[in-house]
Amino acid sequence: MRIVSFNANGIRAAIKKGFFNWVHENSPDIICVQETKIKTSELDSLAAISIPGYYVCFADAQKRGYSGVAIYAKQPPDSIDTSLDMHISDSEGRFLQFNYPNFSVVSVYLPSGTTGDERQKIKFLFLDHFYQFLERLVKQDKPIVICGDLNIAHKEIDLKNWKNNQKNSGFLPEERDWLDKVFNNLGLVDAFRKVNSSNHQYTWWSSRGQARQNNVGWRIDYQVVTRQLQDKIAYAEIITQPIFSDHAPLSIEYRGLNYV
Repeated sequence: MRIVSFNANGIRAAIKKGFFNWVHENSPDIICVQETKIKTSELDSLAAISIPGYYVCFADAQKRGYSGVAIYAKQPPDSIDTSLDMHISDSEGRFLQFNYPNFSVVSVYLPSGTTGDERQKIKFLFLDHFYQFLERLVKQDKPIVICGDLNIAHKEIDLKNWKNNQKNSGFLPEERDWLDKVFNNLGLVDAFRKVNSSNHQYTWWSSRGQARQNNVGWRIDYQVVTRQLQDKIAYAEIITQPIFSDHAPLSIEYRGLNYV
C-alpha cells in the first residue's frame, strides 16, 4: 500500500500546479493532505477537488482560506473521526482519521509558532494534547499511520541551517524533546528515517531567497507509525519534482498492508 502525505498550501493551488495529474499517473492508495485552505460547505460542488476513484473527506477550518486537512482513499473507511476534543484543533480543521479493519490513518496539521509567542504557546498546548491522543492510540494496539505536517524538524540532519535555527520555532529544544518522547517513550516510528538515513532530505523550503533551488530546507512532514508497521516499510521517497507547493509530498510504500 502506498500512502502519501502532502501539505498543499491550498488544495486548489496545488491542483492548478498539476498535483491531481501526478496522482492519476502514480495512483497512491491513500493521500493525506494538510493546509487545504478551503471551506467545502461554501462550494457549489466538490467535483473540482475530487479525484475519480477516490473517496474523500475534508475537515475544514472555521476561518476561510486557512488550515484544513483531507484524506483521499481508494476505499471508504468503516468510520471517520474529525475531533481531537480540543478547540484549537477542531475549529482550525487540523485532524482527520480514517478507520479500516486492519489499520487507521490520520491526517494532522500541527500549528506553527513562527508568527509569535501567542501561537507558540498554542503550539505547545496542542503538542501536550496530541501526545495524550497518541498515548491512547498506542494502547489500542492497532496499526496506525499518522501523516502530517508536524512543523518540527527532529534532528540536526533534518534541516540545512540547524545552527542558526536553535532558537526558532520548529527547531526549539522543547519541540525536539516532544518528538523524542513520541519515538522513544511511546515507541512510535519515523517511517521515513526507518529506511532513509541520508542527509539533505527535506520536505519544506522557505519562499525567501533561493531556498528551494539551493535545497536549504526542513524535513517537517512525517509519516509516524506504530511498531506493528515498522517492518512493513518498504520504500520512502520525497517527491521534489514536479513542484506543487512549498512542501513536497512524502510517499511511503508499506509491504503487506491492506484495507481489509
